[in-house]
Amino acid sequence: MQLFFAPAITLPFYILSEEESRHAVRVLRLTVGDELSLTDGRGNLYRAVVHEADPRRCPVEVVATEEGYGRSPYSLTLAVAPTKSPERFEWMLEKATEIGVDKIIPVECSRSERRTINMQRSEKVLAGAMKQSLKCYLPYLMPVTPYAKLVLTPFEGVKLIAHCHVDQLRATISSLVRPAQDVLLLIGPEGDFSPEEAALAIENGFCAVTLGESRLRTETAAIAAAVEVALINRRDL
Repeated sequence: MQLFFAPAITLPFYILSEEESRHAVRVLRLTVGDELSLTDGRGNLYRAVVHEADPRRCPVEVVATEEGYGRSPYSLTLAVAPTKSPERFEWMLEKATEIGVDKIIPVECSRSERRTINMQRSEKVLAGAMKQSLKCYLPYLMPVTPYAKLVLTPFEGVKLIAHCHVDQLRATISSLVRPAQDVLLLIGPEGDFSPEEAALAIENGFCAVTLGESRLRTETAAIAAAVEVALINRRDL
């Protein structure tokens, strides 16, 4: 299946963006009558046929729609401090999308080495990863959010904070999360959360978790945690 992103799709006729048209016609060499799949990033999968093989504006006709394609039984929100290297943060966005994350919140911490992200580029990375992994849900990317504001915002589900303070009791994710639960997971910057930040989270209902004995980079920790939550929700385990 070749999946194209159509965030503002209209039915039954739709014109692919210039970038998607070029990919369909120039790269995949689709011609009139060929089938392709579209998603709006909100869980809908559309089956369509090419009406005109124009590499600048390729019109297609939607012939079938499937709602809730690939819907997960759980929701995972990753709140992650942007890494000093923008490329590492983008790598995390890509892999988190492939694994299955519903929302990503870049969080500004006291020890953050970078406090801004390129929203336009980041959203493009997310869309590309969604298509590549044949998913129909585009993770929602929030603007950079101050740590205290995030911690104090109500959340209906399990709230976890992964930190390296060995003097505090920490559990494993698998001991706290059950299948089909919504999860909010906090991942800190390269220098970890400050003791004050960790304490504030615990005071507001977060549970401290460990990701193992190894010291992980921020982006690695985020992916390791996302994988663990995904495995807990696998129906065949």
